[in-house]
Amino acid sequence: MRLLIVDDERAIQRLFLQRFRKECRDKLLELHFAFSASEALTFLQQETASDLALILSDINMPNMSGLELLEIVRKKYPRLRIFMLTAYDNADLRQRVLSMGADEYLTKPVDFQLLREKLFG
Repeated sequence: MRLLIVDDERAIQRLFLQRFRKECRDKLLELHFAFSASEALTFLQQETASDLALILSDINMPNMSGLELLEIVRKKYPRLRIFMLTAYDNADLRQRVLSMGADEYLTKPVDFQLLREKLFG
């Protein structure tokens, strides 16, 4: 399973690699990282988007927000699953994100057990 994680905080890369170390080692999971929404779009253009199982994107990022990324991904790659992640949980934002077509709305700090359940069932 290939995942693209999009977050402007570079420390997220180390965190995800550490938390999914076993899954990556056992080749159950392949993690890719983009540190901006525009970098994620470049990645999607270079890679076969159909090979990705999921994009996990932060909402609040400079220049292009995760919401703008969500909008573009929904138009260009309608079958690609996308989970949105935020440190600012509120009901209005949750409703907006889900109505824009996100598959999940998750909050920081990331509940890795919940994320595993959503990824692997």
